[in-house]
Amino acid sequence: MGFRKKNKSPPVLSHEFVIQNHADMVSCLAMVILLGLMFEVTAKFAIMFITVQYNVTQVLDEKSDPVNLYQYGPKDAATMLFYLLIAVILHALIQEYILDKMNRKLHLSKTKHSKFNESGQLAAFYLFSFLWGISILTAEDFATNPTFLWEGYPHTHMVFQVKFFYVCQIAYWLHALPELYFQKVRKEDVPRQLYYICLYVAHIAGAYVLNLHRLGLVLLVPHYLVELLFHASRLFYFSDENKQKGFTLWALLFVIARLLTLTLSVLTFGFGLPRTENQGFSLAGGNFNVLTIRMSCLAAICLTQAWMMWKFINFQLKKWREHSQNQAPKKKAVSPKSKPPKRDAARGGSSNGVVKSEDKTSPRARKAKAP
Repeated sequence: MGFRKKNKSPPVLSHEFVIQNHADMVSCLAMVILLGLMFEVTAKFAIMFITVQYNVTQVLDEKSDPVNLYQYGPKDAATMLFYLLIAVILHALIQEYILDKMNRKLHLSKTKHSKFNESGQLAAFYLFSFLWGISILTAEDFATNPTFLWEGYPHTHMVFQVKFFYVCQIAYWLHALPELYFQKVRKEDVPRQLYYICLYVAHIAGAYVLNLHRLGLVLLVPHYLVELLFHASRLFYFSDENKQKGFTLWALLFVIARLLTLTLSVLTFGFGLPRTENQGFSLAGGNFNVLTIRMSCLAAICLTQAWMMWKFINFQLKKWREHSQNQAPKKKAVSPKSKPPKRDAARGGSSNGVVKSEDKTSPRARKAKAP
């Protein structure tokens, strides 16, 4: 891990050396790109990595000032690469100065340690992305008018905040792939993390390329809120296993978010886009409003929501079984007090075959005196 002091240095360029110092190496690479801005020869090349590209100046009416809007293109890959490096550096900083210090205090097992680090990183990202997404929705009035999701399609132009948001989102989820190696993620956890990383990249990049960034942004914000609540609840659970109330609220919001996603998706692809004026397929014009693409997008969203609900149901069933298993020993340990046996008058105060006297004397027969 970068920024960490070790007593013994591993061999140069070995796996352990790269894992321990990857943040320092990435920092040097990002610094080289920034230094490129200082020289006229390399400035044009370096600025392609740092700033968003494809600026378009548009005049909405004669009285208003020109507005700077943005499109997407192949040069965005360079910008995403640079912010991928920034994400790796920030990941190492959060791990080194926040999560590692908390882990030392909690003394977690290896399994909980891995999950704690995962939830800590994702909680920080979801919180930042949710607040950023809310600010964009508030400024652009995306949420007040549902028809804004499909009116005027194709939405080939974006404001700076929207484009930068998508660039950072794709860069972050791409950075999560090498982090599986840098963080020494356990082999059994790799497939699970690969699934959701690939799903994030596919859905966010799909909304970006198909000019569905309005719908993508509206769907991401509530989803990130639900995921933020889950990982925050898991962090509290690791610190104190009695703190499980957050999972109940998460379960409720999770189902609501899935229904909201399906509703807006069906409304957009099944009702809104088929009724817009611009129908057809055009790569140059950024128009993908044809039945095949609409149904493919809707099917991808529905299948993803179904898969997430299946995982959610399995998670709830697993928790219910664990809760039942934990409660069973407690019920056995606390057994009801046995009632004292009733005396049988017919047997002369005998109980369980043993004769008991009424005056608490020994039930043994006295020996007869010799004549």
